[in-house]
Amino acid sequence: MDHNDFSINPAASGDISINIGDPAAALPVAAVSPVSAEPPKQESVYGEIPPVPVMDAVEGIKFDFNDGIRILFPQNRKEYHVTFSDIDTGIILFSQDTVPGAFVTSVKKFYIRFRLVIHEKGGGEPIFTHDFDAKDREVMIQLPVGTIGDSIGWFSYVERFQKKHQCKVICVMTPWIAEIVKKQYPEIVFIAPGETKNYRPYACYHMGLFFKGDVDHQPIDFRYIGLHRTAGYILGVDPADEPPRFDLSAPRRIREKYVCIAAQSSSQAKYWNNPYGWDGVVKFLKENGYRVICIDRERVHGTGLVWNHIPWGTEDETGDKPLQERIDLIKDADFFIGLSSGLSWLAWGCRVPVVMISGFTHPTNEFATPYRVINYHTCHSCWNDMRLDFDHFDFLWCPRHKGTDRHFECTKLISAEQVITTIKKIPTFRPSNAG
Repeated sequence: MDHNDFSINPAASGDISINIGDPAAALPVAAVSPVSAEPPKQESVYGEIPPVPVMDAVEGIKFDFNDGIRILFPQNRKEYHVTFSDIDTGIILFSQDTVPGAFVTSVKKFYIRFRLVIHEKGGGEPIFTHDFDAKDREVMIQLPVGTIGDSIGWFSYVERFQKKHQCKVICVMTPWIAEIVKKQYPEIVFIAPGETKNYRPYACYHMGLFFKGDVDHQPIDFRYIGLHRTAGYILGVDPADEPPRFDLSAPRRIREKYVCIAAQSSSQAKYWNNPYGWDGVVKFLKENGYRVICIDRERVHGTGLVWNHIPWGTEDETGDKPLQERIDLIKDADFFIGLSSGLSWLAWGCRVPVVMISGFTHPTNEFATPYRVINYHTCHSCWNDMRLDFDHFDFLWCPRHKGTDRHFECTKLISAEQVITTIKKIPTFRPSNAG
């Protein structure tokens, strides 16, 4: 075993950390910083987990799999030898003598099918052995607070984990997002982050995008495999795309043919920064008899001297409305046009064709759509460049060309003509001569 596989310092890198005394001190908190003009307080975007392991082993030893494997030894003046390994690879991750009161936690927090073996120090036969088995046990899967696209993209992997392990999944999700899925998933319990303290799960996993080369909370950097598929890797399930199930039963609201669009986002890099782009596309759609309905939350959004308005000539359905209302409108649209942002993920779940305009992300970052629009003749895909870390506090983030005439060229150089050509490929597109 390499010396980097473990550490006595809980802040150091490796496969395990050991802390003597306070168990909570050995539990690093993973966080995804929200976009904000001012750096927020360093608070977790997840609910609490039990500070002390919840499962009883022997002789007062406790263990569980809440944020990695955790083993707490009693203050009984007795020393033990603890070993844990990855059953699926056969790799021993840690094997070492302990001291009274030791609290051992794995640094790796993603799903691993652990085997735990405990001996008395110097003893022959183990006094306790346990293989990870979540069947019929409570497993908590936490999604960060308030992330629409991420939550929608990750949710199908939550169900996939529940089916694979036949466990009782407690999904921690922002309530107003949970409303659009919980009726379709009665076998899953949905709670808000503030309710986690009421549970003592066998295991807990945190979904997230972890930056700065973090491979402790994710087995592989999300920029390499895509925003949504990272959840499959964290949970150890099939990472293939699968949209969540929404309630699509509402009656059609609009008789005429129409298209839904979303032009706003949380960062300027996500916008279609061609100043003539939306005008050209809206004009084309209206010439072909379409009503063009903008469903963004914000009519105007930006920061400082940079403010983005919804495209001229669209019908304004903006506002802070329930997501189900958005679903009821999107589902009957001939198609949806949006950005690498939450409402595109919502449209994906509505099973309508999605035209996604994005230059700062690589196409592998989002769900597969044959109507993805990107210009490879210019700078692109900085979001998925593992040499770069997204600055959540810089609304004008452009890591390669900020402050130059190439600022946001990835979407400035996506033309209206390119988007229109893509629209014409959609089978549900009905030009004016088709009635």
